[in-house]
Order: sequence, then C-alpha cells, then structure tokens
Amino acid sequence: MTQTTEAAEAAGAIEATEAVEESRPRSNRSSDPRIHRAWFVAAVAFVTIIGAAAFRSLPGLLIDPLNHDFHWSRGTIGAAVSINLALYGLTAPFAAALMDRFGIRRVVAVALTVIAVGSGLTVWMTAAWQLMLCWGLLVGLGSGSMALAFAATVTNRWFTERKGLVTGILTAASASGQLIFLPLLSWIVTEHGWRPASVTVSLAALAVVPFVWLLLRDHPADVGVKPYGAPEFVPKPAPVTGAARRTVTVLFKAVRTGPFWLLAGTFAICGASTNGLIQTHFVPAAHDHGMPITAAASLLAVIGVFDVVGTVASGWFTDRFEPRRLLAVYYALRGISLLFLPMLLQSTVHPPMIFFIVFYGLDWVATVPPTLALCREQYGEDSAIVFGWVLASHQVGAALVAFLGGVARDVFGSYNVVWYSAGALCAVAALMALVIRRRPVRVAAALA
Repeated sequence: MTQTTEAAEAAGAIEATEAVEESRPRSNRSSDPRIHRAWFVAAVAFVTIIGAAAFRSLPGLLIDPLNHDFHWSRGTIGAAVSINLALYGLTAPFAAALMDRFGIRRVVAVALTVIAVGSGLTVWMTAAWQLMLCWGLLVGLGSGSMALAFAATVTNRWFTERKGLVTGILTAASASGQLIFLPLLSWIVTEHGWRPASVTVSLAALAVVPFVWLLLRDHPADVGVKPYGAPEFVPKPAPVTGAARRTVTVLFKAVRTGPFWLLAGTFAICGASTNGLIQTHFVPAAHDHGMPITAAASLLAVIGVFDVVGTVASGWFTDRFEPRRLLAVYYALRGISLLFLPMLLQSTVHPPMIFFIVFYGLDWVATVPPTLALCREQYGEDSAIVFGWVLASHQVGAALVAFLGGVARDVFGSYNVVWYSAGALCAVAALMALVIRRRPVRVAAALA
C-alpha cells in the first residue's frame, strides 16, 4: 500500500512538473533545441529591407535620363533627390516613436504602400515639381519609416545579446537589395527607359507588404518568448501615446549633451560621403568619363556585395572593440580613398577602380553598428529615437551633397571638387569620433 501511495505521489509530481513546464514561455525551457524566434524575426526584417531597397537604387540612375527627356538641370534633379534623402532622415525618429505606439507591422506596411504610390505616380509626371512631390515627398516619407530606426527597433526589442551582429546584418540588408536591384534597374533604364524602372520599384514595395503583415511580429511577448539572451521573460509594454511629443522631447533632451552633436556630425558626414555622393553621383560621374551606365551601376552593385561583408564584420567588431576607435578608422580610410577617386575614373573598368569599389564597399555603412552602440551606451531606453535623430543628420548631410554635387557638376563641368571636399570632411569626422566621451550620459538628468 505504501509503495502504491508513493508511486501515485511520484506520478502526481511528474504531472505537476510537466504542467509548470508547459505554462512557461517556450524560450524559457532550457531543453528547447529550436532556433530562437528572434532570429526568424530578424530574417523577416532582413528580407523586408531588401525588398524596400529598390527605391534606394534608382535615384542615381535617373539623373541622365531625366536630364535628357525633360531638359531639367542636374541641380533640379538633385534637389528632388535631396528632399527624398532629407525626409528619409527626418521621418526616422518619428517612425521609431510610431512603432512604439502602433507596432512595427502597421508602420512598415503603411510606409511600403506610400513608397509604391509615390514611385508609381512618377510615370505620369511632366514637371519638376511633380518629381519633387512624388519622389521627394512621398517616397521620402515612406522610406524614412523603413530607415535604420526600423532595424534599431527590431534589435532593441528582440535581442539582449548579439545586438552589434544583428545591427550589422540588418544594415547590410539594404546593400543586399542594392546588389539585387541595381543591375536589374540599370538594364531596364537602358533598354526600356526610366518609367518601367519606376514601376518595378513600385511593384517591389507592394510585394513586401503581405510578407510584413503575415510574418513580422512586434514584440517577443506576442509569441510567448523572451528576447534572445535575456535572463527572464519580458512583458509587452503598453502602447506609448504621444509619439510625436515623445520624439521631440527626446530630441530636446539629447541636444543638451555633447555626444549627440558629435554623433550627429560624424553621421552627417557619413551620409554626405555615401548616399549623397557615391550612391547619387557615381553613375553620372563615371558616365562623364565614357563608362556605360550599366557598367557603372554594376560597380555600385559590387559595393553592395562587400557592404554586406563589411557591415556584418563591423557588427562583430563592435561587440568586441571600442566603437569610437572603429569610427575613427572607418572615416579616415574612407576619406583617403575619396581623394584618389578622380584619378581612377575612366571609360573602362580597371583593377585600381575595382580595388576602390571593394574597399568602399567594406567601409560603406560599417559606421552604423558602432554609432548605434554609442547611442545605446549614452541614451539607454531612448537610444532608438536618438539614433533616429542621428540618422536624420545622416540624411541631411546626404541631401546637401546630393543637391550641391549636382550644382557643382553644372558649374564646374566635373565632380572633382566634390570628391576632394568629401575626403576632407571624412578626416574631420575621424577626429570628431575620437573626442566622444566614454562616460554614459543620463539624458533624463540633462534637464536638471
């Protein structure tokens, strides 16, 4: 009888243990061999950014065709691109706050739809103001919501460990999209004109919308798991109301700290020397030297290949080395390479140019993981919104050079002065990175 009772008690204990185990969030089970759900969310975000990268690949390919078809100056076309780039940055911090209020899925789905509408409407434009409205305003607003603040929000919510690596991977997604779409879009522009290319961008953005809506999740708690690397389950926070007010409030707090201005200044130079300069003006500059548009676009696509390698590697380095020193090295090497570019542009692709492309690709957005790491270090819970404002400065710098580069080409007949000026700015950015103080800043105390 005693043995029977003991057996019953043992069976009851086993059943109780199993019940407790079943009630736990799935990722809390030490024996769960499955891949953590956070990696699947990161994969969805990666593919989403790739699909949205089509609109990032097109502006540099449109300058010569629009100049030929409508006789608009390169400065005018550059102005539309600059509006796009500026809004891409200025929308980002508000998008990060909107994601806290309405969720990642809704914000990203709406953004992709706005991009599709803006790109599609350019097919019927006949005046420069319509280019600024469709490509500048609509695509700029939509792309701003798909900016790196999206990657920062996904990383902050779903990962406690490996944040640098995940940031690098998601940042590299844009370059991967460039690799996919640049050769395709350049071929379409050359063979069929710029209008079919704009339609392609519109369709690519629309195709991603159902993918985002069905597969992306806003928070680990939505699927009953804890963030990757977190010691315990994290409940989903309540929606944050007053998104715009919070975004502006965080900005007012951040601007009262020195590191914000240094981070914003260095990232503005980063945008000027990448999106504003190379992405917008490399193809027309190479075409000025007799290089076919398809060949120049293919070189930009190669930048995308090595951008993936460089950004992921930078994320790995950021988890292990001092981010300030990494930034200084990245900017110094980028500046040196730009000083040599005017001597490398020719009608054909030759080994020194390939070396430049490979090197620039490795360094393209390698600055993002250490910059985001410094934002986290300095601003804690507000880091995603602060990074959104820092990204805004990145795009303002890109917008200025996109416009001024076109003006310089109209005035001087070449881009040489732009290459040299950007190289000097990168040297300044390297020095700025080194003087960012290491002590974390308590933004909340900044108002005291």
